[in-house]
Amino acid sequence: MARKLKTYQASLGFFDLAIAAPSMKAALEAWGADSNLFHQGAAKESEDPDIIAVAMKKPGVVLKRPVGSGGSFSEHAELPTDLDGGGRPTKAARKSKRPVSKEPSSRPVDKVAERKAALAYEREERRRADERAREEAARQKERERRQRAVDKAQAALDRAEQEHAKWAGAIQAEVEALAKRSQTEDARWSKEKERLEAALQRARS
Repeated sequence: MARKLKTYQASLGFFDLAIAAPSMKAALEAWGADSNLFHQGAAKESEDPDIIAVAMKKPGVVLKRPVGSGGSFSEHAELPTDLDGGGRPTKAARKSKRPVSKEPSSRPVDKVAERKAALAYEREERRRADERAREEAARQKERERRQRAVDKAQAALDRAEQEHAKWAGAIQAEVEALAKRSQTEDARWSKEKERLEAALQRARS
């Protein structure tokens, strides 16, 4: 069953935000807030029928307007042009953000419109979830591609090390064989020299 939506407002950075969502938690998640703006007094449930009407037309979509401007909300808003002191709202802007007394909306409750808005919100939530899933799949694909590249490079290094060890072993074996042959030759020559020197000595005597 589709959950009933409420409209929430917040001031974050250079923009006032509005969204039609089923709960404060859902609104905070959509805004990407890393703290509870409602507890901090920077967010509230909207009682403005105009803002509610705009938000309900695009449930689940974050709507914006320049902070303190009092203008209409839309998906894409320009940066404020009357910033004072590094992004601080002007006195008029601060005044406009004072809590508005909650008065009953003069517009009759349209149950059909409410249900349509709730269903539209769920569609928007599914779209965002699908988008997050696609982004995660793309990140996972990239991680797998990098891992394959790492595995390939590691395998090439391992093969090269094995080949080096093979050749180094063969060379070492040759060195040891040559050393043995050299020792054998030295021993043979020592005996041969001794025999020849003895023969020479006999010839002289």
